[in-house]
Amino acid sequence: MTTHPAVSGPADSGGALVLAATPIGNTEDASPRLLRLLAEADVVAAEDTRRLHALAARLGVSVGGRVVSYHEHNETTRADELLDVVAGGGTVVVVTDAGMPVVSDPGYRVVSRAVERGLRVTAAPGPSAVLTALALSGLPTDRFTFEGFVPRKPGERARWLGALAAEPRTMVFFEAPHRVVETLAAMASAFGEERPAAVCRELTKTYEEVLRGPLGQLSAEAGRRAEVGDALRGEICVVVAGAPAGGAPSVGDLVGEVLARVGAGERLKDAVADVASTAGVPKRELYAAALAAR
Repeated sequence: MTTHPAVSGPADSGGALVLAATPIGNTEDASPRLLRLLAEADVVAAEDTRRLHALAARLGVSVGGRVVSYHEHNETTRADELLDVVAGGGTVVVVTDAGMPVVSDPGYRVVSRAVERGLRVTAAPGPSAVLTALALSGLPTDRFTFEGFVPRKPGERARWLGALAAEPRTMVFFEAPHRVVETLAAMASAFGEERPAAVCRELTKTYEEVLRGPLGQLSAEAGRRAEVGDALRGEICVVVAGAPAGGAPSVGDLVGEVLARVGAGERLKDAVADVASTAGVPKRELYAAALAAR
């Protein structure tokens, strides 16, 4: 029996769910298609309706359809309500505060549900903080991974970053400005102070800034700026080079991660056991090296 792949929506329906990218800073990056969709869609589902109306005003466009809120707290419950409009032949546009929906922003659940219901899903692509930061970083772009926001708790952050120490692809992270100093220090411990990286902030905005260099240097610079009242502010992406080829971490490379976790309140024995297991190094050797470093 011949099988055929599922299509994104019924051929006889004019309805569509459209994921539309909005500017991440500079409103001139808004596409003509975005403006048309905002003006013509039956429903615009916005992460923050006030921000949507402010954006529309800056773009000089009147939102023609109904505007509803669609955020992390009502994603699941509102999905079918939006998709009923699509099933009836209407157009529903999903936008977030900035950038592409679904990428660390609402959108995944309504897309997943649309696929389950056999409804058409398409995108009006545009600005993306992830790809913009990657392109500006000066680091390899042939293979990369997006890791989202770094865990907030020190112990969890150290364990999470430690698990990425041997990742060979360039990594892109989001971080809040008030945590970037601690995160860069934790990255320097987990990945090594010499690992190339870039800190990108306020991309496409008036005060856009990209700092490039080894993690140890970037960590020190972020700390210095915070001390003199010139802290890194705004929307921040951190891009980190992947582990060098054949660069499985040595026992010495892992000591910093162990000590960072101990400093965050974890028992030395437990930190050593977890890090050694993740990295595939002898637990006894790592324990001895950590004791010596203390």
